Amino acid sequence: MDFRKIPNISVDCVVFGFANDGISILLSKRMLHMHDDKYPVIDDWVLTGDHVLKSERLDESAERIFSELAGLGNIYKKQFRTFGNPERIKNEKDLLWLKSRGVNPRVMSVAYYFLLPLSKIRMNHESVKWYPLNKLPQLGFDHQEIIERAFVDLKQRVMTEPVIFEFLDDKFTLNELQLAYESVFGIEIDNRNFRKKAISKTYIVPLDEKRVVGGSKKPSNLYMFSRDIYDKTGNKNYIINI
Repeated sequence: MDFRKIPNISVDCVVFGFANDGISILLSKRMLHMHDDKYPVIDDWVLTGDHVLKSERLDESAERIFSELAGLGNIYKKQFRTFGNPERIKNEKDLLWLKSRGVNPRVMSVAYYFLLPLSKIRMNHESVKWYPLNKLPQLGFDHQEIIERAFVDLKQRVMTEPVIFEFLDDKFTLNELQLAYESVFGIEIDNRNFRKKAISKTYIVPLDEKRVVGGSKKPSNLYMFSRDIYDKTGNKNYIINI
């Protein structure tokens, strides 16, 4: 165990990425082969995390871990829960993994999630991979639960805060915005009704620009989200009431 790190406090990062085919999670490969039949071979996937440095605030730890993973800064993040159940680490592979690194299995993990358009990160390394949220592989530790809890928090927050726009590029089409909502809530939304509601929001600003999307011959209008206008808006009960 690195002496610079707090041995029983860690940060785990759930990285949600959005593209037009849905939401994905960025996972890291976990491998360990002891070359001894007494021990299981570990070859699976986990969330990216690390122990907190003694000199760091929790937010700084999350930013460091994400930056080392993705090479990006200034990405939306949210601390949503702490996982500290004494029984959370009990699987044989998980215990072996921690033992091989000299880490005590009683670890308090502070969980964050990050939101970004999938296009911002292109991973070409076999140790890191995007997986569709609805097709995750078997995960180590209690990371399946952490992802599920993160997604529940995200769905609640999307309705009352403008976090949906973190999934989109600075300039986006209304179809892309609709797809983001559909991916978060797992529903189909009436296109005409959605466009009417979106256009009525003053903080969804039309631009004098168009973009050809996919195989369409007709270019789509582009929009941007204005934080300044949103902050001045009185009624913020719903970003878009779907």
